[in-house]
Amino acid sequence: MSNVFIAFQQNEEARPIIEAILADNPHATAVESPAMVKIDAPNRLTIRRETIEAITGTPFDLQQIHVNLISLSGHIDEDDDQFTLYWKH
Repeated sequence: MSNVFIAFQQNEEARPIIEAILADNPHATAVESPAMVKIDAPNRLTIRRETIEAITGTPFDLQQIHVNLISLSGHIDEDDDQFTLYWKH
């Protein structure tokens, strides 16, 4: 089993994205540093637009995650509603 990960700048814009990822992926773990938050998950991690919108109360375009994105690891599958990192086995 391999971990996927995604890392964001630690700022107010990324906070609801990070919160949504952790809510939708209970198997994920977050490690906070002074400047970034790295989220690891075994095999798969999904970011859902609707969860971010529920947290912020405003419409959200998933392309906005790239503004605060530092790095990621895994294959990417994305559409307007979700962004998924995964490893094929």
